[in-house]
Amino acid sequence: MKLEIDDVHIEIGGNKVVNGTNLDVSSGELHVIMGPNGCGKSSLAKGIMGHPDYKISSGSIKVDGKEIKDLPANERAKLGLFLQFQEPVEIEGLGILNFLNAARNSLNRDNKSVREFMNEVKERSSQLKLKEELVGRSLNSGFSGGEKKKVEVLQMQILKPGIAILDEPDSGLDVDAVRIVAENIKQFMKETGAGVILITHYSRILEYLEPDQIHIMKNGRIIMDGGTELVRKIEKEGYENGD
Repeated sequence: MKLEIDDVHIEIGGNKVVNGTNLDVSSGELHVIMGPNGCGKSSLAKGIMGHPDYKISSGSIKVDGKEIKDLPANERAKLGLFLQFQEPVEIEGLGILNFLNAARNSLNRDNKSVREFMNEVKERSSQLKLKEELVGRSLNSGFSGGEKKKVEVLQMQILKPGIAILDEPDSGLDVDAVRIVAENIKQFMKETGAGVILITHYSRILEYLEPDQIHIMKNGRIIMDGGTELVRKIEKEGYENGD
């Protein structure tokens, strides 16, 4: 699977938040986007996924050569895109298991029986160090920030997208939780061959992952591309010295 973002401009409420961004991500690749607060990282993620508040004013977003910028989010999901939210919402009354099973069935992503599905949820939850009783509760209701992030990763593992966009999966996590989340992302990529766009402020999660490319975003556009040397440069100089 290949995601191609070509000179994309995004607006919300008439305000431009992404100003001509280019990015290509293929199956098996891990791309990391870093940048200061308010630079457009989350806006880009929501625009790619089709959030209705984020208007693609110009440019192109293609999946395997197919233009998707006019498709609703559910159709983009069926093509293989997935977005992990930076701030997952709480939905009282919507059970996690029912939610995951309904989403899985709507995507026609596998032919597993209910028993096989339940066993996979149990196994993945254990790998994420999620308490077993949490999975039987309403989606994110009363969960800690770390638990919400782990449930988002669980969704990715169950739904098996071709390209997953992870918006700060490490924010609000302690050191052990960051390692666990990173290991599960790495395992997911190995098992499925999926591509991943990982948005983060911090380099600590990258200690457990092997990015193919690092992208630095500022003022609504990607200003630098490179390897892990960019992370060291940012740690030393900050974002202010970007072009």
